[in-house]
Amino acid sequence: MSFAPAIDRHVHLEGGLDPVWVRAQADSAGLSVPDSLEGLWRGEAQAFEGFIEAFLFSSGFLKDREAVRSALAAIVGRLPSESEGPRGVDLWVSPHFLVRFQQLLSLEDLWRGLEDGIAEARQQGISVAVVLDAVNNLGPNHGHEVLDLVQDQLPGFVVGFSTGGLERVPFREWAPVFDRARSLGLRIAAHAGENGPGENVREAILEGGVARIVHGVRAAGDPGILDLLAERQIPVDVCPSSNATLVTDLGAHPLPTMLRAGVRCALGTDDPGLIPCDLAGEWRKARAMGLTEPEMRSLQRFAEEDAWCLAKPRQK
Repeated sequence: MSFAPAIDRHVHLEGGLDPVWVRAQADSAGLSVPDSLEGLWRGEAQAFEGFIEAFLFSSGFLKDREAVRSALAAIVGRLPSESEGPRGVDLWVSPHFLVRFQQLLSLEDLWRGLEDGIAEARQQGISVAVVLDAVNNLGPNHGHEVLDLVQDQLPGFVVGFSTGGLERVPFREWAPVFDRARSLGLRIAAHAGENGPGENVREAILEGGVARIVHGVRAAGDPGILDLLAERQIPVDVCPSSNATLVTDLGAHPLPTMLRAGVRCALGTDDPGLIPCDLAGEWRKARAMGLTEPEMRSLQRFAEEDAWCLAKPRQK
């Protein structure tokens, strides 16, 4: 495979800002960039708490429609410039965090900024789908608050609902929230098996009814969980650079093990404005793991077949 496919299967709006832009905003506001963010930009591993500090600081500059558009433009700009096949981004966005918790901008300005960025991407032949992101460790009531915020103003480009953050609340407790999101026509994903145990992946699927797993790398040592993922054809988004930085005890990346077990893995950049990377680099890292040419082709096929940005639009 002489090219890098251009479908970023998992990237966060709030973690995708251009570092040069973030530093300029900080300088303008008279703020010092925290050591955790400086360390991430230097490629240093961080505890998850340090990553969250950096995430909060960087995303704190998403204060208006133009900043949102600019963030999405930076994400789209990291796609490989030369590629074959479709191009697209599955974009995770945290509306409650931006609109209610941080009170940075209105929901309308968030949607308009995304709409502007999506229109620009479409002009470049790039499809973008938005996945609402809630915080697992804040619990199901928080999940309902996210849906309360958006349900009366839910654009067609919003296609999914997901949990992220620290994996501290059992996914069975999130099941009613996931059911409610499904009733709005949204697909369900969850960060699982990243900063929590691999068993969280099994629970998310069997008790939470989740149809897509983000990361899932801690499940790779359990053949039973890999069999479950393969049998149910659950897509799994893996992000090599992010996993190496945040899952500090991971060791060799389990992507080859997962693919060889029949898991439908695809690549994403996760937070490329915090953990410097781009999609072409993630493909190079995948190849360096010893994947064969047929395995690389499978990775590309899964990326396209399971991408929500390439699926039929949700009916508003």
